[in-house]
This record gives sequence, structure tokens and C-alpha cells, in this order.
Amino acid sequence: MAGKIQTGYLVSYDYELLKTSLPTVYGESDEVFIAIDKNRNTWNGGSFSINDSFFEWIKAFDVDKKVVIYEDDFYVPELTTMECEIRERKMLAEKMGIGNWIVQVDCDEYFVDFKKFVSDLRKYDSYLINPEKNPIQICAYWVMLYKYTTNGILYVDKPLKAIFATNFPNYKTGRRIKERQIYTNNIVLHESLSRTEDELRFKLENWGHNIDLDKGFLDKWIVVNENNYKEYKDFYYLQPKRWKSLGYFSTKSIPQIKEIIENEKRLSVSKWYIFTKNFGQWLKYLVKNKKR
Repeated sequence: MAGKIQTGYLVSYDYELLKTSLPTVYGESDEVFIAIDKNRNTWNGGSFSINDSFFEWIKAFDVDKKVVIYEDDFYVPELTTMECEIRERKMLAEKMGIGNWIVQVDCDEYFVDFKKFVSDLRKYDSYLINPEKNPIQICAYWVMLYKYTTNGILYVDKPLKAIFATNFPNYKTGRRIKERQIYTNNIVLHESLSRTEDELRFKLENWGHNIDLDKGFLDKWIVVNENNYKEYKDFYYLQPKRWKSLGYFSTKSIPQIKEIIENEKRLSVSKWYIFTKNFGQWLKYLVKNKKR
């Protein structure tokens, strides 16, 4: 029998965004696990609070009784923010159960078509047998929502690969296990940076990348808008040149943006590119395994 589709979230200060993300994955998930620090600590030792109405919303939304709330102590002062993140992801994965597809999604990530992503996962169900001996990680593509403007949203105009699922969650950095990657042609809207300035400042201080942040990132983020974004370049928060330019959606509606994503060919990833990347990964790990 095929393993379950177990979807997990790390929920913290941006918990309200789960109200947009959870509906995109709920129907195709067997269970949804929501990890929350029981002391309401961030990975940097900051504090946050969650309104009781949020849990009331989950109870009302969870008509199929799929949601599991998992509270634990996820902050360790002796660890870096990234080490705390990896620790929490592993603890959550243990609750989700080895032998299943471990899908981890952040509150600010919205699948355009999770049903298709699950269909792609199911092509590799054989890897759920002895996963420790055959670890793989499944990729989709972010469309990064960069900043809300007066009339719409700026976004990074090239889809970016991101890891979302694995059969063996031996995480090394964030959701990465440093094993064979399998590319799929799936798009996920990522609202990582499109916050208010205060919300973004708080996130930058408390997330797993806080010590790696490019010093000029926030200054550029503040000044760029829907009228001048073409005058700027190099927008990535770690290595600026990885995000060379921005595009613009003339709407703030996530459902409308999903429709645009599905219709805009320039935001899709070609089948040939997916094939060549997967062939390269297969060949790389075939050679690597023969050397073991």
C-alpha cells in the first residue's frame, strides 16, 4: 500500500498566512501537521503570539479532521537560527512518519495545483520502500512575490527551484537533504518578502537566514515600487545577482495571480529543461552510488 501524503507546516509569527496556504493543500493531503513552539519562541529567541481565533478557524476549516496540532520546544539558545529550523523540521517529520511522503510547506507558500504535485509524487512511490537507502527530494518552482505596491505586487520574473517533499527527511539546510533531486513542473507562489516593512524587519531578524542577509537588500526593497522597478536590478536577499529583475502583477488577489501564472507561458518551466535536469541528477547519483 502506498504511503500517505503527509503535509507539514512550521507556524510562527506569520500564522495568518496559513489561511491562504492551507486550502491549497488540504484536499489532497492525508494529514496536515502544524508545528508551533509551545513557548511561542522564534528560532532567534524572539517571541510571538497567536490569537485564539486562529485555532477556532482551523477547527472550523478542518471538516475532514485531518489537522494535527504539534506543540513542542523548538528553540534552543545554543543553536543558530538555521540549526533550530533544521531541528524543528526533523522533529515534525518524525511526527509525520517515515514511509510516507513528507511534504513541508511554509505558511507563505501557495501551491497553484497541489493535486498535480501529488500526482507527480506518486510516480515515485517505490522510493517509499527502504527510503534510507534511496533518499530523494522532490522540487517545484517558486514564483517569488517580492513586494505589495499601491495597485499590485512585484515578483521575481524567473521561477526558482525549491524543495518541498522527500521520502527521508535527513535535512541539512532548510528542507534540503543533499541527495538526488527530482524536478517537477509545479508552481508555488511564495509570499516570503511581500509584507509590511515592520513585518519584514521582524522576519529578517528571526528566520533561518538572518546572519547571511545581504546588507543592501532592505534599502532596495524599501525604495522599489511599481513605477521604478525596471530601473533596479539584483534583488536577492543573500546573493543579489541571483534575482536579476522583477515583474509586476496588476492585482493583489492571490486567486487572480494563480490564473495569470497558469496562462503566462514565460513563467512556466519547459519539459525539456525538466527532462535534462532529471537525467543529470539520475546520472550523477548512479555514478555516486557505484563508488560507494
